[in-house]
Amino acid sequence: MRFVLAGALLVHGAIHLLGFLKAFGFAALPQLTVPIPPARGVLWLTAALAFVAAAAGVVIRPRWWWAPAALGLVVSTVVVAASWTDAKAGAVANVVLAVAALVGFALDGPRSQRARFEQDVAAVVPPAGEAPAIRVVTDEALAPLPAPVQRYLRAAGVVGHPRVTSFRLRFHGRIRSGPEAPWMPIVAEQVNTISPPARLFYLDARMYGLPVTGLHRYVGGAAAMDVRLLGLLRVAHDDGAAMTRAETVTLCNDLCLFAPAALVEPVFTWTPVSDREARLTFTAGAQTIAATLLFGADGRLSDFHSDDRGHAPVEGPSTAGQRWSTPIATSRRFGPFTLIGRGEARWQAPSGGYPYISLDVDDVSYGVAR
Repeated sequence: MRFVLAGALLVHGAIHLLGFLKAFGFAALPQLTVPIPPARGVLWLTAALAFVAAAAGVVIRPRWWWAPAALGLVVSTVVVAASWTDAKAGAVANVVLAVAALVGFALDGPRSQRARFEQDVAAVVPPAGEAPAIRVVTDEALAPLPAPVQRYLRAAGVVGHPRVTSFRLRFHGRIRSGPEAPWMPIVAEQVNTISPPARLFYLDARMYGLPVTGLHRYVGGAAAMDVRLLGLLRVAHDDGAAMTRAETVTLCNDLCLFAPAALVEPVFTWTPVSDREARLTFTAGAQTIAATLLFGADGRLSDFHSDDRGHAPVEGPSTAGQRWSTPIATSRRFGPFTLIGRGEARWQAPSGGYPYISLDVDDVSYGVAR
C-alpha cells in the first residue's frame, strides 16, 4: 500500500509538471487549452516538486510525507481552479490525496499517538550522559533468591553485567480482541524504566486492512490504554484503578522476561515453591501484585502467571476472575543475554483459555537515553 501511494503521488506530480512545461514553452501540449502565464507555471512546478517530495517521504521518511503533500495540495488547488476546464480531474485526485494526507497526519503527525509515545519516552528516560551509576549483578546479589530464580538469572547471563535501569523492545506479531475475533498483524515498540517505574507500549496494526494505532501508558503510578482506527476513531479505551493494577502485572512480567537482572531489586519479594517454581510479590508505587514463575529443566523461564490482572475493559470480553499467563515458546540470544524470543499472552478461564497476543521479539536494548 505504501508503494501504491508513492506511485500515485509521483504520477500526480508528473501531471503538474505539464503545466510548468506549457507556461515556459518547453512543450506545446495542445490538450491544455487554457493559457498558463509563467508566474502560474512556477506554481505548477512547486506542486509537482512537493508531490515528488511526498512520494519520496512515503518510502524514506514515512512519518513526514504528509507535510510536503499538504503543501502540494494547497498549491495544486490554486492552479487547478485557475485552469478548471483542463484540470478539473485533478481536483478529484486532490480530494483522494487529501484524505490520505489527513490519515497520515493522524497516524504520524505531531498530535498522533506515535508522537505522544516519543514525548513520553523523552520525559521518562534521562538525557545521554546522565544515566544512573552502574551497579553490576553479582553472585552475592543472587544469594537471597530462590534456587530456580538463581538458575534462571545465570542461564540468562546477567551475572557480571550491569543492573537494568531501562530497556527498549521491538516486536512483530499478531493481536485480537477476543477468542472469536480475527487476528490483526502488528508491529510494536516498548520502553520501560525501572526507577521510577514506567511502561510505554506503542503498536501499529491492521484491522480489515485499515491502519490502527494503540498506546499503553504506565507513567506516574497510573495507566491508560487507547486504540484508534486510522489514528482518529477511538475503538478501545481504558484507564482507572483496575487498569493501573493490570498494567502493574504487565510491568512485572516485562521485568521477568526481558530484564531478569532487575529481579534482584528490593521491589521483589520471593517465596520458594519448588525446584522449578517460585512465587513473587512486586511493588510499584501504591500497587502490589503477586505472580508465579515456572522454570524448565534447562533453568530458563518457561511461564509466568498471575491472578491479579483481570478486569472489565471498556471494549472486549471481561477478564475479571481469569488467570493471565505468558508461556514462552522459544529463547534466543540478544547480545550477551539469553531471553524470550517468542511468546504469547493468554487468558485462562474455567471454560478454557485463549491467547490474545503472540509476539516475536526483534530487538532488546538497555540503558535507554534521549
